[in-house]
Amino acid sequence: MIHDFISLIFPDNCAACDEVLYKGEQSLCAACRVNLPLTNYHLDNENPLMKRFWGRVPVDHALAYYKFTKGGQVQQILYKIKYDGMKSVARQLGVWYGYDLLKAGFDKKVDLLVPVPLHPRKQCQRGYNQSAFFAEGLSVSLNLANYTSVLSRVSDKSSQTLKSRFERWLNVKDLYKIKDKSFIENKHVLLCDDVITTGATIEACARELLDHGAKQVSVAAIAAAE
Repeated sequence: MIHDFISLIFPDNCAACDEVLYKGEQSLCAACRVNLPLTNYHLDNENPLMKRFWGRVPVDHALAYYKFTKGGQVQQILYKIKYDGMKSVARQLGVWYGYDLLKAGFDKKVDLLVPVPLHPRKQCQRGYNQSAFFAEGLSVSLNLANYTSVLSRVSDKSSQTLKSRFERWLNVKDLYKIKDKSFIENKHVLLCDDVITTGATIEACARELLDHGAKQVSVAAIAAAE
């Protein structure tokens, strides 16, 4: 009753369309959940995202829940997760996507989850790491450990926004370091991020994991640009 009263005064809104959520809906309204552009990349291991890493870094699976288009609803969701404090939305998307991956047997294919880290200064400013919350949601559905302290970002270089693919790679290639390799040695790691564009960040993190003992690396994101 208390929750219903609070919801009446301060209703939750859909992260995609901003309409008020009905009772039983979480993060997204039913209409947006049906209409948002799913990738279904977990059903095709030669998907466009997987091909993006061919010849760059050995990735076993490249997965994303949604297709990202500039100005679309998925971009709005990611903006709210990243800048409007809606970390619970990232977690909920992880839970939903995790169930899809569970049905496809990914709980048997990977051993643990590692989110792409933020620099401590950036995380302090924002208050949280959105990729870690997405990974947390995945871990709930897949029943796999989520290790947020394996990777660290050692420099707070400028944003990736508006950089070319090569500039992005130069910007991140030495930014990520392993803090504790004992968790990943001889393990299949699922590296988790919020959005993948050129893949430069994922490439840098995957190389660091593989160079420090990970047996295999796969990738999962909330969204990927095509």
